[in-house]
Amino acid sequence: MKGTALITGASSGIGLSMTKILVADGWNLIVVGRNQESLERIEADAAESNPDVKVTVILSDLGKDGAAQQIYNDVESLGLQVDFLINCAGLGDFGPFAECDLERQEMQVHVNDLALTSLTRLFLPGMIERGSGRILNVSSIAAFQPGPLMSVYYASKAYVLSFTEALAVELRNTGVKVSVLCPGPTDTPFLAAAGQTEQNMFKKSACVTPDKVAEYGLRKTMKNKVVIVCGVSSKFLMFAERLLPRCVVRRVVYFIQSKPSPEAKKRAKAEKKQNRQ
Repeated sequence: MKGTALITGASSGIGLSMTKILVADGWNLIVVGRNQESLERIEADAAESNPDVKVTVILSDLGKDGAAQQIYNDVESLGLQVDFLINCAGLGDFGPFAECDLERQEMQVHVNDLALTSLTRLFLPGMIERGSGRILNVSSIAAFQPGPLMSVYYASKAYVLSFTEALAVELRNTGVKVSVLCPGPTDTPFLAAAGQTEQNMFKKSACVTPDKVAEYGLRKTMKNKVVIVCGVSSKFLMFAERLLPRCVVRRVVYFIQSKPSPEAKKRAKAEKKQNRQ
């Protein structure tokens, strides 16, 4: 048995894909999310595919105050030890900042940054004391540039990247390894929840599967890579961005994000034609 991994955002997307990989690899799991049915399905599937693995379900909304502390308390009360912390829960939104719902913007910071920071702070001392452990924070390729029309989301992911890189230096010679995964557009329920499915940048053909992101991210994490950028196109964009002035980068991001996908254009054209009839 490899140990116990705690995964937030395990109900769907990249987090769900990671649970399958880790179960197959012999990790016990603590799965955290808001969808109890999905979490219990993970538990049932794990019992069928690898009976030696134990899955513990913790129902939690990381957007609520004190959620991270309650998760930590639950783990402690169960007598479990977290050897691998994966902060995968994430939240996004799309639209001009001045028009977006304030509560939704605050929730992004709470889930993407505050909960991640708190969980890391709570579980890290035990890892340092044991002289072993891993932390994987899931950020995004969005962390490398400003994001007009998704300003808070991009900024929140930049925090995750910066925070993780700083920890990587602090934790040298402790036995604890920390990584940050920065995928590009990924075909997960996150896109619909963030209102991004109409944009050209997030068209189906431009997205990779969560299984590929999860496999690549975990493989590179186990090799102790600190910053993990998933996808050749994402790596190219990150490199190209370094050669451009910031004023150009932010305008390019705005142009890409504001451009509707071919599917959205076709739908809008059909609706316009129908309204004329």
